[in-house]
Amino acid sequence: MSNGPVGVALVGAGVISGQYLRNLTAFPDVRVVAVADIDTDRAEAVAREHDVPTSGTLGAVLALPEVEIVVNLTIPSAHAAVALESLRAGKHVYGEKPLAMDMDEAAKVMAEAAGRGLRVGGAPDTFLGAGLQSTLHALRSGLVGEPVAVTAATQSLGPESWHPNPEFFYQPGAGPLFDLGPYYLTALVSLLGPVVRVAAGTRRARDERVVGSGPKEGTVFPVDVPTHVNALLDFPGTATATATFSFDSAVNRRMIEIIGTEGALSLPDPNTFDGPLLARGLHDADWRELPLTGTTAGRGIGVLDLARAIRAGAPHRASGELAYHVLELMAAITESGERAAFQPIASTLAAPEPLPAGWDPYAATL
Repeated sequence: MSNGPVGVALVGAGVISGQYLRNLTAFPDVRVVAVADIDTDRAEAVAREHDVPTSGTLGAVLALPEVEIVVNLTIPSAHAAVALESLRAGKHVYGEKPLAMDMDEAAKVMAEAAGRGLRVGGAPDTFLGAGLQSTLHALRSGLVGEPVAVTAATQSLGPESWHPNPEFFYQPGAGPLFDLGPYYLTALVSLLGPVVRVAAGTRRARDERVVGSGPKEGTVFPVDVPTHVNALLDFPGTATATATFSFDSAVNRRMIEIIGTEGALSLPDPNTFDGPLLARGLHDADWRELPLTGTTAGRGIGVLDLARAIRAGAPHRASGELAYHVLELMAAITESGERAAFQPIASTLAAPEPLPAGWDPYAATL
């Protein structure tokens, strides 16, 4: 197919599927044709709720010729397997984060796509929202000069106080680094380019945690991953960044600050699509808010950008290469914490280009 809306199928009908479906069904350049889930009754209910015509198993959905992109919203341990099956069926793939559970799985996905001439995309796509796109424009305009240093942090006491099933957050493939890190690391790479080496210190404050709400309140469960991570990231020819990812902090913090030779930027929460974006010059007494340009449509704009890029034969921005690089950063940070040594980063990529002025997800362009 070379023109008209791009056919999309969602695989995984969990909670996050609602956010994707609300947006994707409103974008005229994509057409959601099917929902798949291992629980076919759930897939049918979600499809019916969002007026999607077909539901069923993964195999049934992959057999539909009108499906061009599979949006993979399964649990992280299934990301690679679903991606590989979709690619082997001739479909492009866009997956929720992380790209895979480890680098070997991720490499297989990327190699399969390359061998078949297909595309891989990956969340998060928050860096395409107005807040971080406006940050990119501010940096490229020289508003704060050359970047020198970055401080990033996401800190809390963890999700067990409010989440009824928090055990997953403390198992391999999660923790504060793999759960929240993709938002922060994707934002930094999209703004500053790829990282060449990392170092880290990691800690685990407690070996057990307690479910704080819901029917399992009071249940004790084990902690199998670091719950406090301090990382140092080296961007060649530009800034170094310190980043903290913590489920051990009584201080709640979600922030990124970029220090430049002529001032500083305080960025929006990278888990969101809007602002505020703040700036200050070298001698300013306080921050000033910058105007934002761009979309705040939300999750799914990465899928839309992929769809439009397929039709145009152009690069897409929330790419598999970006997701692969971010996964390598997280794996290397974990290894550095274990070895107490800098870890080189082998993958690289060109930083994604900004979205064009006036990019509108609700305009029909295909």
